[in-house]
Amino acid sequence: MKDDITRIRFDQNGLIPAVVQDADTGEVLTVAYMNEESVQKSVETKETWFWSRSRNELWHKGETSGNTQRIVEMKLDCDQDALVVRVLPNGPACHTGERSCFYETFFQNDEAAAAEQPGSILSKLERLIAERDEERPEGAYTTYLFEEGVDKILKKVGEEASEVIIAAKNRDAEELKWETADLLYHTMVLLREQKLPFSEVLNVLEERHNKPAK
Repeated sequence: MKDDITRIRFDQNGLIPAVVQDADTGEVLTVAYMNEESVQKSVETKETWFWSRSRNELWHKGETSGNTQRIVEMKLDCDQDALVVRVLPNGPACHTGERSCFYETFFQNDEAAAAEQPGSILSKLERLIAERDEERPEGAYTTYLFEEGVDKILKKVGEEASEVIIAAKNRDAEELKWETADLLYHTMVLLREQKLPFSEVLNVLEERHNKPAK
């Protein structure tokens, strides 16, 4: 452990910035600072610990709120002077109650936003499903699915798959696109229930795409 820590280039105040990222969705949750002790405690406990520059003290994320962050991986950048901490959050990261500290848009390039890759909506959907799972807002359909459990979710996946088949057999393009969207949504709810990040599915597709043709 000591050998690993000595690779880190702390600044003149003995700190290193840590970008905390949701391991499931890739969303940036917060940016904080760590010193040598908080890095070591984070590794030992597998939960995030930081150094508060305002209070000048060590703090364990979620110690009072319960919104802990279970660490999946910690990465050093090429200069060893910044960290990315990939976590599984147990509730909001922000003290305001927001899932991420980065909930306010400062600037948006509308042209670039309009040209966003279609697949990015799947990332947004995955984030929303994760929020519903964590917060369980009353009256939300996704909340209902999680509270009913895996059997209900599996039933819905099966139903939507059947609807896709029927729409395709009927050559009904309008119905097919709606039923396919429903199938994707319920499949992503199932992935969340199974603790399987959607990125793992994409990795399989990428591996298959890159496999040399025989």
